[in-house]
Amino acid sequence: MFLDRVEIYVKSGDGGAGCMSFRREAHVPKGGPDGGDGGDGGSVILVADAGLSSLQDYRYKHHFKAERGTHGKGSKMDGARGEDLRLTVPVGTVVWDRETGEEIGDLVVDGAELVVCEGGHGGRGNPHFVTSTRRAPAFAELGEPGSDRALTLELKLLADAALVGMPSVGKSSLIAHLSAARPKIADYPFTTLVPNLGVVDAGEHSFVLADIPGLIEGAHAGKGLGHAFLRHIERSAIIVHVVDLSGGWEDRDAVSDLRIIENELAQHAAELAQRPKVIVGNKLDVPGASERSLQLADYAARHELEYFALSAATGQGIEPFVRHVAQLVYDLRRAQVTADADAQGASARVHRYGYRSKRDDLRDFTVTNLGGKVYRVTGTAIERMVLQTEWDNEEALVWLQGRLARAGVEDALVRAGARDGDTVRILDREFELEVGIGHADTGDDGTYSS
Repeated sequence: MFLDRVEIYVKSGDGGAGCMSFRREAHVPKGGPDGGDGGDGGSVILVADAGLSSLQDYRYKHHFKAERGTHGKGSKMDGARGEDLRLTVPVGTVVWDRETGEEIGDLVVDGAELVVCEGGHGGRGNPHFVTSTRRAPAFAELGEPGSDRALTLELKLLADAALVGMPSVGKSSLIAHLSAARPKIADYPFTTLVPNLGVVDAGEHSFVLADIPGLIEGAHAGKGLGHAFLRHIERSAIIVHVVDLSGGWEDRDAVSDLRIIENELAQHAAELAQRPKVIVGNKLDVPGASERSLQLADYAARHELEYFALSAATGQGIEPFVRHVAQLVYDLRRAQVTADADAQGASARVHRYGYRSKRDDLRDFTVTNLGGKVYRVTGTAIERMVLQTEWDNEEALVWLQGRLARAGVEDALVRAGARDGDTVRILDREFELEVGIGHADTGDDGTYSS
């Protein structure tokens, strides 16, 4: 079953806690700290797979969670890293943050990866907090919690050319004649309910052709199947307008139908009006089609567009149409080869989201007065440090206070007007400011002693 839009919830793994441990062996009376580090949590990664053509894998399962890291142990035994959760999606999938509406990434290259939730960092064991004045630190860091996100996955088909037109104009018959695609074909409107892709072999060149379900007037506003499938035209380099030369059951006007579809495309996305276009008059074998074909040919000439009259049923006129589209696709590919290479290189890189980078700067934070004597401190690295502090360990709190002072948080609070006794909030934690208490000697690793 074809499915081109789903909503999922993903969560990365929590980091494992660091271990507070001391070496205890016979004949080693003063063994030092030997707690191992916790393992990082697994990340959630979306991977583009050219072998997939639908988001069907996410039709019934919507919640996904990566593995957490394990805790560190004594004897400097580090915890294992949580395994990444890799979710495959079709090439052409756009990823949106459902809460903010932000576009996170667009997976347009086979094998491209997008990290949508990076695993939490593992906590450090107590050997990391040894200084010249703190020889036996009795604390370690907690693991950093993983992140979670609600995502919308939206598939936009990747095709060189898209067949568009009113219902029952013969788009499915045309793609079936040109390729190995076998869409449902019947003589009633909206026979095609899902887009179909076919590869057309034109001798030296080939191209991918998409059959888009029939559009009607008002499609851009959601009438008919408009909202569901107009987006699949957005990536097509060439738009092929297919018009029924027989007039159909309602004896429709060919030029009027063409203008309606052009308007719907322009209303959906203005840039579609600038795409290379080819006009095809189909069902040339039907009596009376020649007169309508002359009208379309005149319209195409006046608008400097290529026009082909053909019959998907008999094959009449198809060969020149295929040769023209194949050459046009080839020329467009050559003209954009440099731009495409740059875009593919950028898309194929692994993108990371959120506050999980180890390169976050401790001095990159903001102090905000929430009113009166209450202040909030926000900053990626500062918040991570608070998350990983063991709050029922007094020595760990003293170390945190020293780190905050060294990062400049205390000075920034004073400049913002904070005084002794004022309330400071970081995430869901509250502190009472005591100016100067965090300034103490630092060790070689930049940590603070109490």
